[in-house]
Amino acid sequence: MDSSHSRHSRSRVRRLLMPLTAGVCAITLVGGCSGSGSDSVEPSSSPTGAAQGSASRATNDLQDDYQAVIKDVLPSVVQIDASDSLGSGIVYDGKGHIVTNAHVVGGEKSFKVSVATGGKVLSASLVSAYPEQDLAVIKLDKVPDGLKAAKFGDSEKVEVGQIVMAMGSPLGLSSSVTQGIVSALGRTVSESRSGGGTGATIGDMVQTSAAINPGNSGGALVNLNSEVIGIPTLAATDPQMGDSAAPGIGFAIPVSMVKTVADQIIRSGRVTDSGRAALNITGRTVVDDSYQPAGVALVSVTKGGAADKAGLRVGDIITKVGDAPVTTITSLSEALAGEKPGQKVEVTYTRGSTEKTAEVTLGEI
Repeated sequence: MDSSHSRHSRSRVRRLLMPLTAGVCAITLVGGCSGSGSDSVEPSSSPTGAAQGSASRATNDLQDDYQAVIKDVLPSVVQIDASDSLGSGIVYDGKGHIVTNAHVVGGEKSFKVSVATGGKVLSASLVSAYPEQDLAVIKLDKVPDGLKAAKFGDSEKVEVGQIVMAMGSPLGLSSSVTQGIVSALGRTVSESRSGGGTGATIGDMVQTSAAINPGNSGGALVNLNSEVIGIPTLAATDPQMGDSAAPGIGFAIPVSMVKTVADQIIRSGRVTDSGRAALNITGRTVVDDSYQPAGVALVSVTKGGAADKAGLRVGDIITKVGDAPVTTITSLSEALAGEKPGQKVEVTYTRGSTEKTAEVTLGEI
């Protein structure tokens, strides 16, 4: 299953209605007559009536929770106009910093920002982008009164099954909200370069069933405590359906990585410690006699880098990292996404017709 980025081009706007719905499972209990043969039962003693009342209260409670979260968080979610595209962003602090996706800002340096609560359109400038993790920070040129920063959660407390809401501007429909659950954790997803994508391979992503559409990128994935737990970034596509969206399969960058990158950009103007492992090489995918991807050939090896220190050289073809097979550049990136700088891994490669292995102490991107 491939993943396409959620960047929205004005030329592809289509009308889409996305109502917020809450699913409720009502359980009806069937009870027999009790007592002295009476055929009538008081409504107050009916198990069915009690169940319906309980379900109704649960529905009202959940609806109240949804509305409270929307009221809390939506003022912190903005729409970003990046010249030829629209995306979303989250107010990061009271100084006017806004965190979003790198593919939302693209190559632009200045932006128009609209807040969900209305008011005049604000101008903003790029602080820095980090395409390797598809994150960026922009800053409002003038901070308006009452600007509200979002509350960011803890990735360690995110669990499968938690109810979440995605907030942003899908298809240019600002202040839109969809709901779903956390479907899975720890996904490694590679982003396409086509259509403005960064081509990044991102690890530890949050998979969600909340609808994510073009324009949602850079917005907020929020739990019922009004905490941002991720930034919606990718929506899965189904190659068997002409790469159309695969409903209910979206991915968000985890809040831990968002805070790590945003804090460094705000403090230093760039990412100084990526925390991402690398072999410190450039490579290309090679094919076998059947024209099938068969490994990654080293095109260049950084002097003093991880691969160089382990004895790898230009022309070697990497076929495995640890137990993970490597057939393409993307699969190599995915194999490294779960590792950390300084860790030791066994790299299997071929040199000429000979298969070799090397223990590599991983470097950093």
